[in-house]
Amino acid sequence: MPWRAPREYGRAVPRPALLLALLAFALPAGVAQAATKSVSLGVPAASAKKFNGLGADVNAFFPSRITIHRGDKVRFLPVGFHDVDLPASGASAAGLISQGAAIAGATDAAGAPYWFNGMPDLQYTASLMTRSWGKTVSYDGSREMRSGLQPLGQNVKALTVRFPKSGTFAYFCNVHPGMKGQVRVVSPRSKVPSKKADAASVKKQVNAAVKTAKSLQNAGVSETTIQMGNSGPGGVEIFAFYPGERKVSVGTTLTFETSRLSLDQHTITTGPGDPLREPDSFLGKLAGSLAGAPSIDQAAIYPSDARGVVVSLNPNVHGNGFWGSGFMDSAGSTPFPKRTQVKIVAPGAYAFYCLIHPFMKTVVTAV
Repeated sequence: MPWRAPREYGRAVPRPALLLALLAFALPAGVAQAATKSVSLGVPAASAKKFNGLGADVNAFFPSRITIHRGDKVRFLPVGFHDVDLPASGASAAGLISQGAAIAGATDAAGAPYWFNGMPDLQYTASLMTRSWGKTVSYDGSREMRSGLQPLGQNVKALTVRFPKSGTFAYFCNVHPGMKGQVRVVSPRSKVPSKKADAASVKKQVNAAVKTAKSLQNAGVSETTIQMGNSGPGGVEIFAFYPGERKVSVGTTLTFETSRLSLDQHTITTGPGDPLREPDSFLGKLAGSLAGAPSIDQAAIYPSDARGVVVSLNPNVHGNGFWGSGFMDSAGSTPFPKRTQVKIVAPGAYAFYCLIHPFMKTVVTAV
């Protein structure tokens, strides 16, 4: 016998399945099932070519702000060398570098003790070595959630984070101080931007970054200054020294300084070898130690000479012509300096590199 709607007070009562369907239809989008949005850690892969020809990268999350429903997820896509740190409510993001026991027995190529003996051994923060890449985790602000650093030279999978609690949550990159994103989590009945709207926000952010990168191709510096990178708003960074070569008179004191808005860290280092093409050279090994295995060579992270000392650079300093600034950045939240100086007292060509970004090079010829 065909089904007929029963009557109750003169009105038809719908079937249970029909009632559920009507209820689902009446609810706002996003209530019926959890959704997942994506955030790129760095320039989205589809837009990378726009920056490659400019020698640029962007230390930013794309989009920098995103809104989701409570219970939805965010996939953090590791397209650049960045990580994700969601601190516990009221806490700060972890620092990239932590202090260990006092350094002892560190000597230069001439066998002389380095000045930083007795200073704390500086290594990557141990908790950042615990990695969550490829996992799905939950975060409500009650305790921190960290992706951990990406292993250098290895591909990692996206980290997916579910947000079961309403609120606005800030997250950070531990590698680049000042790189920050935000997830706003709202009620399932609230409206959130569509995927199309999110894509438009990313496009706008990319276009603004490209425009900034084009404006940073040149940097005005004095005749005795070399700038490490060039930077602009939104985390845009040009990875080059300005200028790429310079001629000076013997006896000139050179000033090396970081770009004012930079969110990156650099070194300015000279000595035997090319850290990019000669990994077994003196500079190559220093740069290689920054991969963190087994540990950072302290001559890569500390300056070769005590801070504030203007070294007289010549081919024999430290037994092999080594001089380095150690880590430098423009962030006020780290102990690293923004500028340093060296005096070139012998003629010749001196190649300076960034040990963190070994493709960055400038040559200073003293005559």
